[in-house]
Amino acid sequence: MEERLQKLLSAAGVCSRRQAEAYILAGRVTVNGCQAGLGDKADPARDRIEVDGVRLSAARSHTYIMLNKPRGYVTTLSDERGRKTVAQLVADCPARVWPVGRLDMDSEGLLLLTDDGGLTQRLTHPSHAVEKEYHVQVLGDVGRALPILSAPIFDDGDELTADRVERTGAHTLTVVIHQGKKRQVRRMCAAAGLRVERLRRVREGELPLGGLKPGRWRFLTVEEQAVLQV
Repeated sequence: MEERLQKLLSAAGVCSRRQAEAYILAGRVTVNGCQAGLGDKADPARDRIEVDGVRLSAARSHTYIMLNKPRGYVTTLSDERGRKTVAQLVADCPARVWPVGRLDMDSEGLLLLTDDGGLTQRLTHPSHAVEKEYHVQVLGDVGRALPILSAPIFDDGDELTADRVERTGAHTLTVVIHQGKKRQVRRMCAAAGLRVERLRRVREGELPLGGLKPGRWRFLTVEEQAVLQV
């Protein structure tokens, strides 16, 4: 059955669908010896699909892991500035996996990595409204900030909203969002007059971080994969 090349590359574990688009635009993908174009379809049972001259393998089972990202690591597989990356923390994973979404360098906590482009799309696309829960340690007037954080905040052309904001201590908050804008929780806190001292993601969807130690990773269980609807 014919399917878009982005989906086929993702299903084969080559890359995410977004990365596949870049591969196609760069001329790295061919179908039956001809350079592919964005939007092209193919049937892997009939067509010879190649990436950089290597034939595409059949779709295989995917790998899903959870990492407790510590501070000081960028959420990327490589960094031109020589900073530490999450790829170094999961270097002993037997599969080539990429991060699902991002945590900025100074943030920590739950980060999913996979070689499943379909899951990446489902968890990161705003239309799926996947909740992410953060524990935030701040400095500033928390009482004054709460009503500001609970209402829409307009910052640099973006409307930032939280699904839930709760005060859990004198200088600690629980913030739940689903938008996933760049540095969203930090930007919201700054707009409310708070300085973030520590930001930790503790849940994504129905999947909690649990007791995984900072810097360590583990495979998701079958039950956890079902929770993510993979």
